[in-house]
Amino acid sequence: MDVLATQVGGALKAHGLMLATAESCTGGGVAQAITDVAGSSAWFERGFVAYANDAKREMLGVSRETLMQHGAVSEAVVREMVAGALQHSHAQIALAVSGIAGPDGGTVDKPVGTVWFAWGLRNGTTQAQRHQIAGGRTEVRAHAVRIALQGVLEMLKHRSEIA
Repeated sequence: MDVLATQVGGALKAHGLMLATAESCTGGGVAQAITDVAGSSAWFERGFVAYANDAKREMLGVSRETLMQHGAVSEAVVREMVAGALQHSHAQIALAVSGIAGPDGGTVDKPVGTVWFAWGLRNGTTQAQRHQIAGGRTEVRAHAVRIALQGVLEMLKHRSEIA
């Protein structure tokens, strides 16, 4: 994880960007991986851990209607989480993650291991992806952290195309 977080930091520094995170199921794991890298204050602006729906609404501005209509683990919610992280920070890029790490909480439509991710730039470009991650709670959360960080690298790699 250190290598990936270091790569994210190098890419953010190279682009002169600061990152904000909005996390639910990972419980701050992305922010921890980032801040484990010495000097990360040069490219990590802040992190939001919005585990409960009220926290998503109060901290990130996710609408009650979106939560009721789509559920916390949805594309619509992670897109609003990214928008809220950008609105409530000085970062130019943000990521969001919300999922069902288990062992309980899964449904037929959203089984355990369902995780939604979003990455967005302050200019309004946002990408979202759904992943189905196998394993227990620890594995789901750890893999979600890796996917979130990898998504930042991918967004920065294609920044010239999307900016």
